[in-house]
Amino acid sequence: MNVTGQSAVFGRRKEPHTVIIARGDQIRHFTIRPWVAAFLGSALAAVAIGYLLATSYLVLRDDLIGATTARQARMQQAYEDRISALRAQVDRITSRQLLDQQVMETKVSELLERQSQLSQRHGRLDPILERAESEVGTPPIAGAAVKPDERADVTGSISQPMAYSVASLGADDTRPFSMWSTRSDPLPSDTAADRADKLFVSINESLKSIESQQLTRIATLADNAYKSADAISQALETAGLPVDSDFGKSDAGGPLVPVDNSMMFDSKVKELDEALDALDHLKTEARRLPLANPAPGRSVTSPFGVRTDPILGTAALHSGMDFRAPLGMAAKVTAAGVVVKAGWNGGYGRMVEVDHGNGFSTRYGHLSEIDVTVGEKLDAGAVIGKTGSSGRSTGPHLHYEVRHNGEAIDPLRFLTVGKKVAQYL
Repeated sequence: MNVTGQSAVFGRRKEPHTVIIARGDQIRHFTIRPWVAAFLGSALAAVAIGYLLATSYLVLRDDLIGATTARQARMQQAYEDRISALRAQVDRITSRQLLDQQVMETKVSELLERQSQLSQRHGRLDPILERAESEVGTPPIAGAAVKPDERADVTGSISQPMAYSVASLGADDTRPFSMWSTRSDPLPSDTAADRADKLFVSINESLKSIESQQLTRIATLADNAYKSADAISQALETAGLPVDSDFGKSDAGGPLVPVDNSMMFDSKVKELDEALDALDHLKTEARRLPLANPAPGRSVTSPFGVRTDPILGTAALHSGMDFRAPLGMAAKVTAAGVVVKAGWNGGYGRMVEVDHGNGFSTRYGHLSEIDVTVGEKLDAGAVIGKTGSSGRSTGPHLHYEVRHNGEAIDPLRFLTVGKKVAQYL
């Protein structure tokens, strides 16, 4: 086999590789070119590498599979932990929402209960305040927070707080508190819960203000009632007239036990009732006494006591008071009572005597006309007849007497008391 090609490297010729194979008489030879040798070497190297890789895979397969499985297990555990954490967070949020909703419902229930109490109090206060204002009828004590003419404002505003709450919450905010809090976006600084809390605080303050006004109003009326009763009692005592000796006295004691608002309200209402009862009792007793003037606006011509007799000119006891009055003027009874005498009675001339109870009676003498009969019941201010000059008289006038158990008493004492207590009666 002839070599057809030669290669020169740096000016030198390089002979190709030749492979000679001899077999018996046959001789063969092959010329191996460089690229063939490179190819064969590369193929052999690839086979060797493939073999090594296959062998390594077979040897390390279990370790690789185990590592992959462990990695997947770790990833799964991480996901499960994350899911558990999210579930726990959801549970906490749900629990908080339920708790907030329960707190909200509790607050609403408390407000509704307080509103119901205020409404019930309004029902109780309305008649007692009307009675108190009609009985007392005097300005409040100094420093009182509520004026007498503010009763309508105090009692009429009881039903307002809850209406205000509904209007302030709005249509959307009346949903359960859990619906307010479950939002995917971050809550702003002034959340629905914050607004609800502020609203509850506002309503609470409003209800407390109404309660305070109610208690102040009741205490003011009770104090005024006691003041009026004291004034009547002192006026009667000063004049030496009978009065309930137990009024204003109390013998009591015991440990101090704090009370809640409801008990305080009941206590104040009871105190007001007692004050009004005491005042009503004293008014009733005072109205039975002849405290009015039988001839208002008329001057006194002869007082009670020792005087010079107008006919004989000697000293004599005058058992009543004489009021200057023209002939035919209406004579009015000074207190409610029953007519026990109506007719001519010696020096009194035409006389009417009225029994007022408790031993008190009044006489009206020198009348020109009698317009009542014995046994007739009279109201205070009723006309019993007309003034004149009948009987032992020197001219038209009204002779007026006040007697207690038949004994004549100075009428001026009663007229003085009557002026003092007129504003309370």
